[in-house]
Amino acid sequence: MKRRKFLTLLGGAAAAWPLAARAQQSDRVRRIGFLRAAPPPERELEAFLRGLADRGWVQGRNFVLVTQWGDGNVARLPELAVMLMNAGVDIILAEGVVTTRAARAVTTTIPIVMTGGADPFVGGLVQSLARPGGNVTGFSTLAADIAGKRLEIFRDTVPGLDRVAILVPRAARNLFAAAQDQAARTLGIDLVYIDLPGPESAEAVMRQAVSAGVQGALLLVGPFSSSSQRQTIVDLAAELRLPVMYERREYIRQGGLVTYGPDATDLYRRAAGYVATILAGAHPGDLPIEQPTKFELAINLKTAKALGLEIPTKLLALADEVIE
Repeated sequence: MKRRKFLTLLGGAAAAWPLAARAQQSDRVRRIGFLRAAPPPERELEAFLRGLADRGWVQGRNFVLVTQWGDGNVARLPELAVMLMNAGVDIILAEGVVTTRAARAVTTTIPIVMTGGADPFVGGLVQSLARPGGNVTGFSTLAADIAGKRLEIFRDTVPGLDRVAILVPRAARNLFAAAQDQAARTLGIDLVYIDLPGPESAEAVMRQAVSAGVQGALLLVGPFSSSSQRQTIVDLAAELRLPVMYERREYIRQGGLVTYGPDATDLYRRAAGYVATILAGAHPGDLPIEQPTKFELAINLKTAKALGLEIPTKLLALADEVIE
């Protein structure tokens, strides 16, 4: 969506607020922090702002968005978290468990809403899913539950798949390893974990995967969030003729092979509801950790053809998007 059109849409939503919703708002302009290791998201941010607008919160009117977005380097998160806290935010939106842990390390009082956390129990972020306690709540991406499904889809996409590289930042590896290992054992697939610290390491990491003798790679929690960074990894995969499976649909639209994972825009829209509820006075520790209800499977047939792969009809029938 074009920026001008999006701003017009938000303005229209503000004009349509019910008077009761406006009456519930405090006169004080709130400061909503957004912490992310990667560059700013596009459709996820749009979904988040839409969700807030639907609940009477419009940027520049009754809240300001204070952002600390990195360049894909997970090691910068502690520094970014401190900068965000020093900005005097009332609440923090944090993407993923690693980012949430960085925020929690600098504050146990400011509410934190997590989006897409693979395992919220890692690092003691929550006490239970039903009642997290403390200052963290939000959404888990069901890493343990979708690991098997993701590998099954990848095996159907790449015949003879029995050795797969897992490309993931070292700081996030423990969030996925147990679930991925169990799923791989069940399916008879060997896994090779390769550290992916940042976008600048993409070529070396991809070449390392090929040297490891894998038939494909899974990109998990990749730091490639800008369009140019995504294109870099997609182009490298094509050059090396390495089938890669991604978590988010944007990769497929830029030439990636296949993606399967929770619908990120839906998670951000729902996160807006949690933010609005907490700003209205709810305690984060009383709000349950929710799970994704929408998942996305997308396949790029043009890329499959270039790799000499024939996608099974049953898989195409399940896909939310097929690019030909």
